[in-house]
Formats: sequence, C-alpha cells, structure tokens
Amino acid sequence: MIIGELPPLSLYLHMPWCVRKCPYCDFNSHTAGPQVPKERYVDAVIADLEMEAESGRAAGRPVTSIFIGGGTPSLFSGSQLARVLAAVRALFEVRRDAEITMEANPGTVECGDLPGYREAGINRLSIGAQSFNSSILQSLGRIHGPAEIVKSVKAARDAGFHRINLDLMFALPGQDLKLAQADIEQALSLEPSHISYYQLTLEPNTVFYSKPPANLPSEEVAWDIQQLGQQMLHAAGFEQYEISAYARPGERCVHNLNYWHFGDYLGAGAGAHGKFTATDSGVWRYAKPAHPFAYMERAERRQFGSPPVAVAAGDLGFEYLLNVLRLPEGFCETELRQRTGLRLAALQPRLDRAAKKGLIESVNGADWKPTALGWQFLNDLQAEFLPD
Repeated sequence: MIIGELPPLSLYLHMPWCVRKCPYCDFNSHTAGPQVPKERYVDAVIADLEMEAESGRAAGRPVTSIFIGGGTPSLFSGSQLARVLAAVRALFEVRRDAEITMEANPGTVECGDLPGYREAGINRLSIGAQSFNSSILQSLGRIHGPAEIVKSVKAARDAGFHRINLDLMFALPGQDLKLAQADIEQALSLEPSHISYYQLTLEPNTVFYSKPPANLPSEEVAWDIQQLGQQMLHAAGFEQYEISAYARPGERCVHNLNYWHFGDYLGAGAGAHGKFTATDSGVWRYAKPAHPFAYMERAERRQFGSPPVAVAAGDLGFEYLLNVLRLPEGFCETELRQRTGLRLAALQPRLDRAAKKGLIESVNGADWKPTALGWQFLNDLQAEFLPD
C-alpha cells in the first residue's frame, strides 16, 4: 500500500501506577506499592525514547502534541516528568506550540507538584473527576471526594494552568436524572475549558464486568441522562466535537483529534502503543511490554523484541473509519487517501449499505458523515465496515 503523504505525529507517554485500581478500569494500570521505583521507571522511559529516535520513525517530523497518561501520572514529581520531557525535546523536534497534556486524579494532584508540572512544560491538565456525588465516587472505587475535585481545579489554576479538562461519567450506580444534572452543574461551575462526558461501560477483565453493580440505570434512563447532559453542555457554550468530547471555542484536544483523524503517534512506557506510516509500505503498529517491571528490564537491555506489525491493506479502511466516524463532520475522500492510500470506491458498497440503513449520509459525494441515528448507534455504524 503506497501512501503519498505522512500524517501529523504525536507522542504518548504511559505512567502505569495508581494508588488503587478502580473496578471499572481496563487500562494498563497497576496498584502502587509502598516503594514504586519511579526514578528507575523514568530512566526506562528515557531509554525507550532514545530507541524510538534511533528507529527513524520521527525523522524530519515535528511532534504536534504529547499526552502523559496512565495510571496516575500525578504520582510522579514535576522534576521526574521534567526529565522525561527534556529527553523528548533533545531527541525529537517538538513544536513550540505543542499541546502537552497530563492526566491527574483528584486526591493526588492537589498534594502533588502542580507548579513543577507547569515548569516542566505541561500546558494542559485532564482531571479525572468522574462524579461530584460522594456515594457514587465510593461505589466507583475512587480515592477522592467532591471537595478534592474543587481543590484540584483551583490549585491547577493557581499554578498557571488555563487549559483544564474534566472527565465526567454518566449512567453510574444509583444515578438518576437529578443526580446527573447536579454533576453537570457542579462541573460547569468550575469553568473548565473542556469536558469529556462518557457513559460507564462494563469492560472485560474488570471487576465490574464479573460483578456488575446492582443499581445501574436502565438503558432508557441512561439515554435520558445522555440527552440531558448534551443539552446542558451545549447551553453552556460547549461544542460536542466528538462522541464524548465537549469543548469551548478553541479548546479542542489536539492530541485526541490526531487519533480520530488516523494520525501517527509514538508510544513510550509500559504497554504504550504506537502507529506510524511509511510512504512506501503502509501503516504499522507496535506495543511495548505491558507490565512495568518487564518493561523496565527490557528497556534497560535496550531490546523490546517484537517488531512492528503492518496493518493489512484490507483492514485499513475499517481502522480509519473506526476513528473518524466518532467526529460529527465525518471524513472526506482526500483525507481517506492521505491516511490509508485507499480510494472512496473501495468503500462505496459499504457506504451505500450504511446509508440505506440511515446511519451515514453523503454531503457532496466525496464527504460522508454520520447521521443523528448513526451517531446514536455508532457501534452499529462502525460494524458496517468490518473486514470480511
């Protein structure tokens, strides 16, 4: 598969430890013991970044955004993350205006090193509020309460952070319309620039999947809660620019938009994934060892083993649409060709079939976007493009 133009490039850094593993979480996170080897882990990430630079995947390409996720990155100090980011800048070309986001959990961030994070160059925080109801937070296994969320946002602003996202979940155990409305009101009162508003899902390999909470809202109530949240956020000046992302003007998440437009990203850290495009050989994916101790051992030997795997030509259309259909504007034929090397004709029979079902519509023949029904049943729309 020949691809004529390389997409934007981002960098993901994974910090794998949490104070406690939440029962709904399916991310690669591990409970922090009394002696987390943070300095050793930072050394391993820097060695990983050096190997990424040596691979040539980023040669001549500026990094447009960096995302530090987890786990709970705010368990690390500002000086530790500054070491990592200094290595990034030394090894790669990072745009001066690059968006650099760090995830932070209330309960760790307000007693953490917010001025140090800001000094390290982090310019956007994503705070995992999830809910403002004490009982619901307890049922979710969170270590913070509503007061810690408020303190975290205030402390972030005092440290110079102006771009703040709040993660907020809905359809939570024991939640009804009134409680959901209260969560949105309290989130809005903190005046974040961005809100991620998404439904609790019971993912495989989680505690909630094997032992679901007994008092989850019905599908009908969950739908009503979602509609209410969308209406309240829109009325407050937030634009829904992705299935679960709402932003004030100019505050869209650059890093996540690169994912949704099928851009490239380097991955460093335990379990981090990467995707890169080679103009002469298509799209490739790779992953780092998931367990932090196995990851550190492999990084210290400067050998991760498994080589990148090429995305099969027959899977490229599905992978592209799996991401881009999360956006209300959908996609255009030009970007499809730039990201995958495919022509629209390769997808036309499936597009026509989805259109007959009312899930997608053509804007001008070359541009396609989900209908309101398609966005409501996004999984069904995406499934229309599964490879044979």
